[in-house]
Amino acid sequence: MKLNKGQKLLFIGDSITDCERVKPAGEGKFGALGNGYVSFVDGLLQAVYPELGIRVVNKGISGNTVRNLKDRWQEDVLDQKPDWLSIMIGINDVWRQYDTPFIKDWHVGLDEYQESLRKLVNETKPFVNGMVLMTPYYLESNEHDAMRRTMDQYGAVVKRIAEETGCLFIDTQAAFNQVLKELYPATLAWDRVHPSTAGHMVIARAFLREIGFDWDKV
Repeated sequence: MKLNKGQKLLFIGDSITDCERVKPAGEGKFGALGNGYVSFVDGLLQAVYPELGIRVVNKGISGNTVRNLKDRWQEDVLDQKPDWLSIMIGINDVWRQYDTPFIKDWHVGLDEYQESLRKLVNETKPFVNGMVLMTPYYLESNEHDAMRRTMDQYGAVVKRIAEETGCLFIDTQAAFNQVLKELYPATLAWDRVHPSTAGHMVIARAFLREIGFDWDKV
């Protein structure tokens, strides 16, 4: 397990991270962490590693792009002083190019995405023990689908930045691809973006595997 006793683990991202979490804090009891992968990670860390006392915070906000993250980075990340930070952003950066193609100022192109994400990672790296970069994804098995193809390009940027900066890397698209061999995309997400409970468990499982979670620990 890469997390140490008493550390603070903060998740930031869009609606996939948000999942109706409490605002503004995003931590505490009674569903404060939302109903998605962040709450699953927290639940499993408490259940399997209670002795570590990991503090989990959810700072996801629905609809966010990397531009939004830049605007709130100081308050929602740096001021929070996390020991570990997990970032998953990019779905809306891509999606707006397809669902609102004529509103160009809502679009975050690949170059802007790469420059912004790299800047956030580089300026934060000195202040945390570890960082996890998770790719955006689109639950479409056809790799030639236009939005899936673009999403893969943004995912490749995340991988490149993780390699450059020494961050842990999680290919969420690859994790979903394994399940999509058996299930139709709408089974996991009605709009191919917002996951069911099973879909969120796919993300949680990929995250926990990367941080060294021991599934056989008793």
